[in-house]
Amino acid sequence: MTQFNEIGNTKLSLDDFAYHLPPELIARHPAEKRDSSRLLYYKKAAQNISHKQFKDIGSILRAGDILVVNNTKVIPARLLAYKQSGGLVELLLIKQEPNEAGLWQAMASPIKKLKIGDILTIQGKENNHDISVREFITAIDGQRRVLIQLGSSATDDQSFNILKDAGAAPLPPYIVSARKISGESESIKSEEDNSLLANDEDLQRYQTVFAKEPGAVAAPTAGLHFSPDLLGSLKNSGIGIFEITLHVGPGTFKPIATSIEEHVVEPEWFSISSETCNAINAAKSSENRVIAVGTTTCRALESACVNGKLIAAESFTPLFIKPGYNFKLIDGLVTNFHLSKSSLLLLVAAFMGRDELMRTYECAIKERYRFYSYGDAMLIL
Repeated sequence: MTQFNEIGNTKLSLDDFAYHLPPELIARHPAEKRDSSRLLYYKKAAQNISHKQFKDIGSILRAGDILVVNNTKVIPARLLAYKQSGGLVELLLIKQEPNEAGLWQAMASPIKKLKIGDILTIQGKENNHDISVREFITAIDGQRRVLIQLGSSATDDQSFNILKDAGAAPLPPYIVSARKISGESESIKSEEDNSLLANDEDLQRYQTVFAKEPGAVAAPTAGLHFSPDLLGSLKNSGIGIFEITLHVGPGTFKPIATSIEEHVVEPEWFSISSETCNAINAAKSSENRVIAVGTTTCRALESACVNGKLIAAESFTPLFIKPGYNFKLIDGLVTNFHLSKSSLLLLVAAFMGRDELMRTYECAIKERYRFYSYGDAMLIL
């Protein structure tokens, strides 16, 4: 399969994308209603900031605009496994191996205490499940991972049944940490498994309402703000809603460890249909706006734009968008507020300019917006 890649050449300093966030602004839980979150609207032409509710996004958009959403579905990819010796191992499944059913790449903690052939037991709501350590591999970023065989019959169906019974929502590390600091303990099955700090609400709310294609280990969080009622209202106003798929991987949370130039984004699988391509290309021809809902959608669209046209594709993209990148397709971006010094923050900086990005974040902090995956949103047009 083709791999798409395009990287800007601007020399950047990671410190240029650092900001201080008061810890109480990290959203530990979603808004009471999906579309009740706040929306910071940034108008690029006027460099103007205004403050709204997300449910009012339709008053900003206009008939003919197209919103493109990511319909990936987050799997309950976090597991607690017991070794035969009784020790605990925390697993975060990353992705299925393409050529063998039931075999998954996973991050493990502590990985040093695992060996090939180990049988691990995970406790589900209905049953206990034995899984096995098949092999160790090295990821593209040099990180050691483990290959886990889920279930004895080694079928994909059994894998997903095990995850449905025993898996927890793969909440981002910063939500887990914020909940620990706050002393939360809801729905924790025992003192031993409080590293998960996820509850039944997370399995439903750390998922968009248009999620349908299972495979992500992190939510496309800009999409979390849309409710069925809001989507219906937007469609009735003449705004097109079209879907792509990009299975969000662990690179979403990987910090830029050394320098921007040396950072590598792990390839993520995406799919864009002919129907979505035709609608977007027609909109561009009519000078209507194409607005990516989320950085994941943005990366997929920009990866599959060739000679000014979006092409139908199923492929992997390692695209790292940073200042210096020339956007080929999108006219607007809906996004959450991202971590300091993160690759997602650099993508937004590439779209709106570094100085304006930092000014906008300073304003958001002053106005007490909620940050990160369960936080508030920005609309940049």
